[in-house]
Amino acid sequence: MPSASCDTLLDDIEDIVSQGDLKPQDRHSARKHIVPKARKRNTQKYLQEENSPPSDSTIPGIQKIWMRTWGCSHNNSDGEYMAGQLAAYGYEITGSISPGHKVLTTIVIEVILKSENASEADLWLLNSCTVKNPAEDHFRNSIKKAQEENKKIVLAGCVPQAQPRQDYFKGLSIIGVQQIDRVVEVVEETIKGHSVRLLGQKKANGKRLGGARLDLPKIRKNPLIEIISVNTGCLNACTYCKTKHARGNLASYPIDELVERAKQSFQEGVCEIWLTSEDTGAYGRDIGTNLPALLWKLVEVIPEGAMLRLGMTNPPYILEHLEEMAKILNHPRVYAFLHIPVQSASDTVLMEMKREYCVADFKRVVDFLKEKVPGITLATDIICGFPGETDQDFQETVKLVEDYKFPSLFINQFYPRPGTPAAKMVQVPAQVKKQRTKDLSRVFHSYNPYDHKIGERQQVLVTEESFDSKFYVAHNRFYEQVLVPKNPTFMGKMIEVDIYESGKHFMKGQPVSDTKVYTPSISKPLAKGEVSGLTEGFRNRPTSHLSSACHPSAAVRRDSASSRLVLHLQKLHQDCALRVSVGLALFALLLAFLVKVYN
Repeated sequence: MPSASCDTLLDDIEDIVSQGDLKPQDRHSARKHIVPKARKRNTQKYLQEENSPPSDSTIPGIQKIWMRTWGCSHNNSDGEYMAGQLAAYGYEITGSISPGHKVLTTIVIEVILKSENASEADLWLLNSCTVKNPAEDHFRNSIKKAQEENKKIVLAGCVPQAQPRQDYFKGLSIIGVQQIDRVVEVVEETIKGHSVRLLGQKKANGKRLGGARLDLPKIRKNPLIEIISVNTGCLNACTYCKTKHARGNLASYPIDELVERAKQSFQEGVCEIWLTSEDTGAYGRDIGTNLPALLWKLVEVIPEGAMLRLGMTNPPYILEHLEEMAKILNHPRVYAFLHIPVQSASDTVLMEMKREYCVADFKRVVDFLKEKVPGITLATDIICGFPGETDQDFQETVKLVEDYKFPSLFINQFYPRPGTPAAKMVQVPAQVKKQRTKDLSRVFHSYNPYDHKIGERQQVLVTEESFDSKFYVAHNRFYEQVLVPKNPTFMGKMIEVDIYESGKHFMKGQPVSDTKVYTPSISKPLAKGEVSGLTEGFRNRPTSHLSSACHPSAAVRRDSASSRLVLHLQKLHQDCALRVSVGLALFALLLAFLVKVYN
């Protein structure tokens, strides 16, 4: 095509030949004494070009991915599933899961990133939490750090799902909380330089599903513990909650799918299952069943010595099942533990929060379970400084803590989350919120819930290592934390200990000299970092329609990095052969031309 500077359009290349120019046959006769000059080839450069892929070539599945997850156990479960799928596809996974909503400064963040080799990764996958401002600030700082290091970035979790149009998300790939089964596609396209966003909902026959399939590959943070999300979303509309914007309304998994997931986990050596969701107590109300029905089915498949831990449930949805829940919590393979958030002991504040219960409802649940399940551990949450909270409202909350002396209490200073009704309310002064948080923390630390247990003999299940790596962490029947000596034979086992010391959040136990070490796992646990649930269906899955849409001629994916590398090398070999063939053909034409010229 002529350049933009041409004044005349040419119909044919021969139009530029004038009548005075030599004709092609005349040029040949004039070249009889011309000998083509042989060109020297840079052999080393040629070999490099032949053996190196083109500059725009990308071999998917061989890159290193640094992954970090913040937030609740539901988010941790999502992170485990994403890591498993990426590892099964061939990517190398590094990184960690953040313990809850711990606030970290920028300096600490930098230390963490360096210690986990984040700088060596090709892509950062950041799985966020939107519950509180500090968690989102940490998430934002991590994005900034990744951009400073020119890393490819994929965002996941509740923050981008709830507000995908944030300015600091521009140009970045996002995978929604219900699209985690497509994480490989999003990562692959991001590595190629594309920006991909998948934020839709899972539906079947027009009905919203609980999320991605439960039988996907995953890498458990702890090979002994399986986290199962029984549903996503909730039925409430709390005025302070941002998670609702991300997780939506209640959508439950069928009982049979959850039971199958539990059975598969036990076959892989798991000895403890955590049920999780935004509101476990609401499970099944959208599909015509309920939480007790699910739990009775699950306990049928739990091996002897293995344990089940229930997740958080709001008061309204457990009130109608109190009798059945008490029976289940007394089952020998279910921890006598329940997390029931009260948030405030003021009915006025609860009304402003739209919590759909009153303090009397909460007390009824607590009193009933403490009577019917002796020794039960009841954990709760409290928000300090919710908009409109008066000193009297706060004192009612303090009295509730003093009366019940909860052994596990999560105290949170109120943070107004953007887009929530509570953010538009008249706020309690920051200094007042901070002081109330300190005052309630002081009340909580004024009593020791485990002092009376010194001298007891308890059976405990050992599943973790302590944060300081000095002890193994076990839990007794009531899911109370017991620290035991680091004897490798104890890990994953049920042992007997004598309690000899207690702290605010733990007890210390000395194994009984003639203790019988019982193994609840019916199979050998997977190695740390090993991919769980790698089914034939995943191995033989078809090419993703996301990649096909971006590149219609894309080849069918392979299920491991090695096979993709072989495929790429085969292509290089074919390209090399094609170049040699073309070169030989051109050489033959040149030789024929020279013979014709000299003859």
